[in-house]
Amino acid sequence: MSRPELIDFNQERIRVLHYTWIAFFITFFVWFNMAPVATTMLRNIEWLTKEHIKVLAICNVALTIPARIIIGALIDRYGPRRVFSGLMISMAFPVFTFAFGNTFLQLLISRLVLGSIGAGFVVGIKMVANWFPPKMIGRAEGFYAGWGNFGSAWAAMTLPWIALTFFEKWLGLGPDAWRYALAVNGLVSLIYGIMYYFLVKDSPTGEQVIKAKKTEPMTVTSYLDLFQYLLWSAPLMGAMGILTWRISNVKISGDPIISQNIAYIIYGILILIYLAHVVKTLQVNLPILKKGVPENERYHWGSVAALNSTYFANFGAELAVVSMLPMFFESTFKNLTNGAGDMIMTATLAGLIAASFAFVNLFARPLGGLISDHMKNRKRTMLIYMVGIFIGFLGMAHIGEWGPVVNGVQTIIPMFDGMMWLVISVVITVICSMFVQGAEGATFAVIPMVNKKMTGQIAGMAGAYGNVGAVFYLVLFSLVDSKTFFFSIAAGAAISFIICALMLEEPKDAFADA
Repeated sequence: MSRPELIDFNQERIRVLHYTWIAFFITFFVWFNMAPVATTMLRNIEWLTKEHIKVLAICNVALTIPARIIIGALIDRYGPRRVFSGLMISMAFPVFTFAFGNTFLQLLISRLVLGSIGAGFVVGIKMVANWFPPKMIGRAEGFYAGWGNFGSAWAAMTLPWIALTFFEKWLGLGPDAWRYALAVNGLVSLIYGIMYYFLVKDSPTGEQVIKAKKTEPMTVTSYLDLFQYLLWSAPLMGAMGILTWRISNVKISGDPIISQNIAYIIYGILILIYLAHVVKTLQVNLPILKKGVPENERYHWGSVAALNSTYFANFGAELAVVSMLPMFFESTFKNLTNGAGDMIMTATLAGLIAASFAFVNLFARPLGGLISDHMKNRKRTMLIYMVGIFIGFLGMAHIGEWGPVVNGVQTIIPMFDGMMWLVISVVITVICSMFVQGAEGATFAVIPMVNKKMTGQIAGMAGAYGNVGAVFYLVLFSLVDSKTFFFSIAAGAAISFIICALMLEEPKDAFADA
């Protein structure tokens, strides 16, 4: 009986796959290390407030968007091994600074810098693409992403125990126990970053991987593609502007964390960065287009745009929904009681239901890649998944119905009474999650095939659009009720379906053996 390929460690590519998902796992383990100990921090730092935590949470995602673009370009220039190692090693130091910071400025700056580690996901996409043939790329990328994503859940599961049980109770380190837990978190990143450099190679022996000669904007093959590239680059800066606006509206002790004048300066800087990107992109691409691009170097940039839209609609939705789901279930089913009159929907139960949305990642995302490999048509797989997301969020929108307006706030009440409707609602949530995360796997089953030379940049842009989606949806959620929010996410999936149907091309040699 032959050994299943994913545990056949005699194959070097399987070893590289496992070393790489572990690296991704660690980056998410580090990236999401604050939320599990936030309440402990509030108890043990006298001057820290909930508003401080809110600002730090926003800073945690602020630089991930540009970081994914920059890291994507660096991968194509220097290769994934160096970039992944460098990222894990360098990001360990802001973890240490955050862990032992004694002022809000130290926490703020270190958290802002640390958000860059969220770009680690992009690096492994290139590494896996270098080691697996097109016919297996879907399942390999899906396995890498699904298991790596679990790092955030692992942080939530283990860091409180490490802080409160191991360091505080067993070692008696008292109120500073959480600091040592985070320090261990950073140490894991530092050590594995060094190990990863020596454990893997960028590509199989004897296989040449084409690298970009310079770290520069994406090259395109037509004037229409050039226009599309510049158009789709604008929302990346726009999302940073939205984050700035959101932070400027947060007040600590009655004063905004960012004054209006500073906010305007940041807006101006973002505009200048975009204009500089436009100028650099034109400098790089216009000579190439005037000279003429050989037929064998052409690729379809519309596919890049379509994949940006899918990751906006699936990963962006996932990040947003996970952020609001506990509150949604707790508030919607707050009046549900058992025979003894006790409240059923506790904060703990709501948290477990929300965790199920993320836990599905372990198998749903690899399944999305596997189905993409086996359906023999990657575009059709993508379209089916987007329809599934649309239907799934329509289902979640109908978990509740509009209730009375209380103190100017629209309430949501269960569509039907009784415990059975709660069970059905959880089933709807899990099924929707399977489509959302399966679509993420299907997205990255296509990305490595659009243009091998620029896989890092394409993955970086699509990955950044996932964060753009999260920013857009979370801001939207702050403005509307949860039922309208789910309808809006369903609409986002429908728009992405249309974009994919019109613009996504089935990759050439999408199921080749080599």
